[in-house]
Amino acid sequence: MSKQFLKLGITEPIQKRLLDLDINIPTDIQKKAIPVLLNQKEDFVGLAKTGTGKTAAFGLPLLQMIDVNNPTIQAVILAPTRELGHQIHDNLKSFSTYLSEISIASVCGGIPIKPQIERLTNPTHIVIATPGRLIDLMNRGAIDIKSANYLVLDEADEMLSALKEGLDKIVAVLPKSRRTILFTATMPGTIKQMMQNYMSKHIIQVSADMETVGHQGIDHRYVVVEPIEKLEVLMHFLSSKEGERGIIFCKTKAAVNKLAKNLAINKFSSGALHGSLSQPIRDRIMEQFREGHIDILVATDLAARGIDIKEISYVVNYHLPDVYDTYVHRSGRTARAGAKGLSLTIIQEEEIEDIPEFESVLGIVFKEFKKADVQSIEENNGLLWAKKIFKTKPNHTISNEFKDKIKTVFHHLTKEELIEKLLANYLAQHTNSTHTKTEIPKKKKK
Repeated sequence: MSKQFLKLGITEPIQKRLLDLDINIPTDIQKKAIPVLLNQKEDFVGLAKTGTGKTAAFGLPLLQMIDVNNPTIQAVILAPTRELGHQIHDNLKSFSTYLSEISIASVCGGIPIKPQIERLTNPTHIVIATPGRLIDLMNRGAIDIKSANYLVLDEADEMLSALKEGLDKIVAVLPKSRRTILFTATMPGTIKQMMQNYMSKHIIQVSADMETVGHQGIDHRYVVVEPIEKLEVLMHFLSSKEGERGIIFCKTKAAVNKLAKNLAINKFSSGALHGSLSQPIRDRIMEQFREGHIDILVATDLAARGIDIKEISYVVNYHLPDVYDTYVHRSGRTARAGAKGLSLTIIQEEEIEDIPEFESVLGIVFKEFKKADVQSIEENNGLLWAKKIFKTKPNHTISNEFKDKIKTVFHHLTKEELIEKLLANYLAQHTNSTHTKTEIPKKKKK
């Protein structure tokens, strides 16, 4: 058993499961939050960056505080996105493996509501929901949260827009004696207003790992590009990270689709994720990313919430965020669970003046990332061209007669000679099409 979790007040069945999961040492936010949530009764605010174990910080005490003899919903957990909601559900189900009597349900949007309504006819202790779907279920009379003792708002700073219309309605149904537990990675004025509106005057607030954005392990970099070279610079960077997993953030769904299409054309192992995609497609893309079948996720900010994958080695800000807090959430996708990570922001010349402001507000230091030179870019483009040829599927509709004619043209060439001629042809065409003279790598004289 984990003595450190025992000291925090975690009971034996949960400790046993944590041992199964090889979780032995609590994170800073877990050390500070768990004893308070277990032993105090006041409302609670936890301020901690993404990837610091917040789900366990509120989830483990919550599991212990459930009365299994009471079949009603005792805890409502709200998440800003369906992905984060599903992740919280999966984590709590995992933590409660040896607490079989506890019933946990996920009722997030983006999937058919009828199975969720049917699920809620069974005894349920904990409900994880997105605000919109919860209100929909309430309007249909399909869920009863009137006896819930706990309201948990996870990633509250990312939920503000979703909660703006609905939180009043949700809170109005909950008992006035409920305990509200709020976790957030940033503390904008809107969060402070939320605390005043929906929480008691007596709030216990703890803060953990807030000295720098995300983790000490994040290397914050920026690279300055011309608009015309932005994609090529990105692809050169991605080629240097081949085999590693990363997330590229764009401001809009249209930008995500355009960039993902360009990466697919150049045969990068990638997928797109944004709110307009259907839930089955989003689930498939996320599963492919989690399982390592694709290496690169191109996503909007909200769609990427809830991605908790330890092996993400880099994030790329393809567009500089408009809001400082957005940068916190983006960079927090990497360097999780004590790992190292890179957060690279691609900017244009006129945006350099914004970097000192980000540094000052967020308490971080950016270093300039050396942009690849023209020759390196051209070599990478040539390599991507070669990979496209290699991955091109044969066209079986071509007649054998025509194939034989083509073979006759090349039959006297060796493999090396054919490659040299193809490469020379590519370089000549590329140079002519861009109207630039690119210095081609030449053999060194012996």
